[in-house]
Amino acid sequence: MNDSADVSTSPDAPPVTIFGPDFPFAYDDWISHPSGIGAIGPEAYGQEVAIIGAGMAGMVAAYELMKIGLRPVVYEPNRIGGRLRSEPFVPGEPEVAELGGMRFPISSSSFYHYVNKFGLRTRPFPNPLTEAAGSTVVDMNGESLYARTLEDLPEIYAEIAAAWDNALERIAGFSQMQDAIARRDAPEIKRRWNQLVHDWDDRSFYDFLSTSDEFGKLSFRHRELFGQVGFGTGGWDSDFSNSMLEILRVVLTNCDTDQHLIVGGAEQVPRRLWSDTPYRITHWPVGTSLSSLHNGSPRAGVKAIRRADADHLEVVDSYGVAKQYKAVIVTCQAWLLTTEIDCEESLLSMDLWMALDRTRYMQSSKTFVMTDRPFWRDVDPATGREVMSMTLTDRLTRGTYLFDNGPDRPGVICLSYTWMTDSLKMLPHPVERRVELALRALDNIYPEVDIKSHIVGRPITVSWEADPSFLGAFKGSLPGHYRYNTRMYGHFIQDDLPAHQRGLFLAGDDVAFMPAWVEGAVQSGLNSVWGVMHHFGGQTPVDNPGPGDVYADIGPIDVGD
Repeated sequence: MNDSADVSTSPDAPPVTIFGPDFPFAYDDWISHPSGIGAIGPEAYGQEVAIIGAGMAGMVAAYELMKIGLRPVVYEPNRIGGRLRSEPFVPGEPEVAELGGMRFPISSSSFYHYVNKFGLRTRPFPNPLTEAAGSTVVDMNGESLYARTLEDLPEIYAEIAAAWDNALERIAGFSQMQDAIARRDAPEIKRRWNQLVHDWDDRSFYDFLSTSDEFGKLSFRHRELFGQVGFGTGGWDSDFSNSMLEILRVVLTNCDTDQHLIVGGAEQVPRRLWSDTPYRITHWPVGTSLSSLHNGSPRAGVKAIRRADADHLEVVDSYGVAKQYKAVIVTCQAWLLTTEIDCEESLLSMDLWMALDRTRYMQSSKTFVMTDRPFWRDVDPATGREVMSMTLTDRLTRGTYLFDNGPDRPGVICLSYTWMTDSLKMLPHPVERRVELALRALDNIYPEVDIKSHIVGRPITVSWEADPSFLGAFKGSLPGHYRYNTRMYGHFIQDDLPAHQRGLFLAGDDVAFMPAWVEGAVQSGLNSVWGVMHHFGGQTPVDNPGPGDVYADIGPIDVGD
């Protein structure tokens, strides 16, 4: 693991959280403040706000708007949860395949606000070379290496780890930047991060590696292994073409370390937001939930959004039913506004349309099976090792994860977790063929283990790029995309927009600066809450300003043309 520069290891040090760096605003403090997040006037109580998409961003927005007295109307074509999709192998049983988000860094402090509020249990995720994994097998170029820690691997892996840490320290001032994030020193974060934006917006992750003094002293083999195996959650090569800014955000905010899973499935979080009856609620009687406001079910998916009049937008669902709203929050992935939803072009500026259409989504595929028991815990008498480990490989499977639910419960294996071109290799195949291909690859690594004999029930798979409601797993910003990110992220500030473009708010992790991480969805959803509250004439408490109140002071830097 790459934790040598983690400034939060001291018990007295504040933790590193996803506090910026582009917009260092304390969302976790805002939503937990005793004064509340804000209020609208009584004349706005009960007014409807459309929420398009029931993923994490949509459910957070709907939940918080309900609490201040508005009436969210949620539209969803599939199921509550979005890319927090926990598919049970057996209905009613706790064993699930986490088809979307499955590992959540504890630095996601706003997300964990809701996890903890609902009393959901978590446990460490079995990432490579972690105690939760127990053991890891690194299989490269036909050679399998067994390890429990980095120190168990050959020296070349320690050289890679040292080069990565040293490059981050020298080029990005890693320790000082993490210290500023942990202390929530917004001016210092902005001073350091703004310079990194200037230096690295136009440069890729691979550029960072190949031109750094640290990796320049090493061989291509070092960079190749770093791409295949990496540190933290695994290999990095699928991100090599991404903007280096995106990688810096991940490592500076500890997204790639100290991750947990949600026991029973991550989909519980948005579903609890749907069913929860908050005690502190305005206008609505105690006992009101989003579910009760919808008679138990969201409305159908959306096929059109258009301007109805100067003050209203019209949303048309897939059955042709049209309703008018003063405010609409769109949380679906950006491409859907040009593919699945007929969104009136004049509702957004052409610069914003450019940003939305240039958004680049990464492919992702997973294949899961359930096993009769966690058989991988069996010990091989010849070696004294468990017969199977968390596995990183250059073979078709790339990453294989083992989930032990206890000796008296079935086990779950993510046979294959792949990205980009590796995911496209799986795209044409049905689930049975995907299992066959994965088992064939694993048989080469564990020839003495009969994995197939332990599989029970139905296999489960996903390719997010094949789902017309998603078209990909999440955004992966390319070099030069900082301007696009800024346009999308700041859209919730609408005072300077022409009147015909106000009232439609964008949210979701692809609008955020932290794509792929649920914290980005939560934070952008909260931005839209502030935007809608402001749109209805509401305001935040003096002692608890919201994101829109301080955006001009600590928002993303303007890099110009």
